[in-house]
Amino acid sequence: MWIFGWKGPSGYSARSTAEEVTQGIDGTGFTAIVTGASSGIGMDTARVLALRGVHVVMAVRNVDAGRSVKEAILKELPSARIDVMELDLSSMASVRKFASDYQASALPLNLLINNAGVMACAFTISPDNIELHFATNHIGHFLLTNLLLETMKKTSQESNTEGRIVIVSSEVHRFAYREGIRFDKINSKSEYNTIQAYGQSKLANILHANELARHLKEEGVQITANSLHPGAIATNLLRHHGILNGKSAFRSTLASSLGKLFLKNVQQGAATTCYVALHPQVKGVSGEYFMDSNKAKASSLAQDAELAKKLRDFSISLINSKL
Repeated sequence: MWIFGWKGPSGYSARSTAEEVTQGIDGTGFTAIVTGASSGIGMDTARVLALRGVHVVMAVRNVDAGRSVKEAILKELPSARIDVMELDLSSMASVRKFASDYQASALPLNLLINNAGVMACAFTISPDNIELHFATNHIGHFLLTNLLLETMKKTSQESNTEGRIVIVSSEVHRFAYREGIRFDKINSKSEYNTIQAYGQSKLANILHANELARHLKEEGVQITANSLHPGAIATNLLRHHGILNGKSAFRSTLASSLGKLFLKNVQQGAATTCYVALHPQVKGVSGEYFMDSNKAKASSLAQDAELAKKLRDFSISLINSKL
């Protein structure tokens, strides 16, 4: 679709940029948290939301990098409202501290953009003794969302506006383990495969969004939850891929050539996130999967309601075990 610029029902395509899909939208009065906003599509998501008047809280592991991005955005948009807060999603203690500090700030919360992630890392255990992809990409965001949900509900009720939770997944969710989520082998190094481990965490992102959407609908609150695939993008998320990590002149040249042919740029990569977060076309839409700023169909495993419930219960048990 991207090569030919195919436009879907939304009127946008894989070529569309974040600025294009939010053109004319006024986000003044909204407050958003964007995780992983110090680089890549998270950085452009923060910039474009700020451009549209949203008060952006950049939740970043590297605070110095986050402050540099904030300065760059303010140089372009002097009136932008941007804050930087420390958040390491691989650590439940860090997630809890972030949520506590955010609640203490008394800021409202309209948009929660769960964007940060790690990809194709060697087998690593998080500070909470959980495999790093699953810990960072899923459990960290699962805990963050749960801790901030009451703040979002209060904001939505007091302002009578729809809150939106946007979870960045990936088409790599289709390459998860055959079981979908290997609940009994989350921390096992045996038969560990980096792409399958990453795919498992991205599958968990979609299942989390779907199960969360179901709960929110049952509660009757004005908050939606959706997941998305941003596209194949040339960002530092690919730094663990030997063929694309630029450790040699040949690899750098190859990555550059492949990028021009098959990869989106960062501005295009942030488009679907910004579309789902702000566009009026998505009002009231929940429990859907998006790609190229249009609704898309996730894998059958990603649509498995029973697996989503099982994942929720398992995630809660992991979180409670670290209290």
